[in-house]
Amino acid sequence: MSEFIVAALYQFTRFADPASLRQPLQAACDRADIRGSLLLAAEGINGTIAGDREGIDSVINHIRGLPGCQALEHKESHAAKMPFLRMKVRLKHEIVTMGQPQVDPLASVGNYVAPEDWNDLIASDDVVLIDTRNDYEVAIGTFQGAINPETARFRDFPAWWAANRDRFHNKRVAMFCTGGIRCEKSTNYLLGEGVSEVYHLKGGILKYLEEVLPENSRWNGECFVFDSRVSVGHGLAEGPYQLCHACRRPILPADMEKPEFEQGVSCHQCFYQIDEARRARFRERQKQVMLAEKRGHQHIGQPIPQSDET
Repeated sequence: MSEFIVAALYQFTRFADPASLRQPLQAACDRADIRGSLLLAAEGINGTIAGDREGIDSVINHIRGLPGCQALEHKESHAAKMPFLRMKVRLKHEIVTMGQPQVDPLASVGNYVAPEDWNDLIASDDVVLIDTRNDYEVAIGTFQGAINPETARFRDFPAWWAANRDRFHNKRVAMFCTGGIRCEKSTNYLLGEGVSEVYHLKGGILKYLEEVLPENSRWNGECFVFDSRVSVGHGLAEGPYQLCHACRRPILPADMEKPEFEQGVSCHQCFYQIDEARRARFRERQKQVMLAEKRGHQHIGQPIPQSDET
């Protein structure tokens, strides 16, 4: 296969018994030779999968047969090599973890804004633009003028909002994330906090980069993705970033020339945070990765970034 299809998807719905859905979904993915990660919870399904055209279509059709998923939409991009090591279908309390039991995207969400209308909205003087992603995601790319909450994980967002909400008095709030799912919850949360006008980018950054031409774009940098591609740019083309397998943060090829970098052990972002015992463990893991590569295999313990979204 010369190219793999990568499908990102989510659907908020009511699953009365998500545990009963897990094994049939895992089996459907295995039959179709699909890899990736799918999360099931009482509030719905979320994840990213990769495979060939026939396999992706088969699994998407299976998911559309689940309760409340008939209208499931998904976003597709491509990868030159399989971006996942295995297929996991997991049960979770939330399909994107915010830790706010009162939040219910099925009750209400903000106003969806199509990619072609996004630039006009965020250029308005009375609109504040908030990036709901984690700090390491924002570090490699975001929209012009966006506020970075500098959160380490999505469940930190409510505390950040509580500390900063007075800054945005009498402002309309526009929010965005990678694929749209975090904004389903964050916009519902802000509506519950009394914000009257809340907007979010339909389809997330991925849809914007797919549809908006670079010359018309207000996006700067790359979009972090939670698979071995690490980042994508306009047209959803694979970007230049690689992953530090110690801290799982994105690094550029130039960062690998820095003295703090050791393959599989550290980079300039985590070098001073790792003690010698952890270095020794990382070096042993990297040794096993290299031995597996010599045999033509992928080492099953080789880290792939994990997400609030998947």
